[in-house]
Amino acid sequence: MTLEQLIKALTPEVYENLKNAVATGKWPDGRLLVEGQRELCMEAIMHYEVTHNVPEELRVGYMESQCKSSKDDDTQTLTLQ
Repeated sequence: MTLEQLIKALTPEVYENLKNAVATGKWPDGRLLVEGQRELCMEAIMHYEVTHNVPEELRVGYMESQCKSSKDDDTQTLTLQ
């Protein structure tokens, strides 16, 4: 089975379990993730989100393109002479 086939076969429940495992460092049964599993889970999550057309703003690690604090109207440009 290829990675692409595996990702297409993942259920939403497994996807959520992978996200929780990455966030907590534990599998649903309480066992700790061993070295390398967090990275592999994260890779699977990202592939799942692209393959299953998860909206960009709902994807893991999504950040708006612009910082909300940069929208302040009271910002002034300072020119040094």
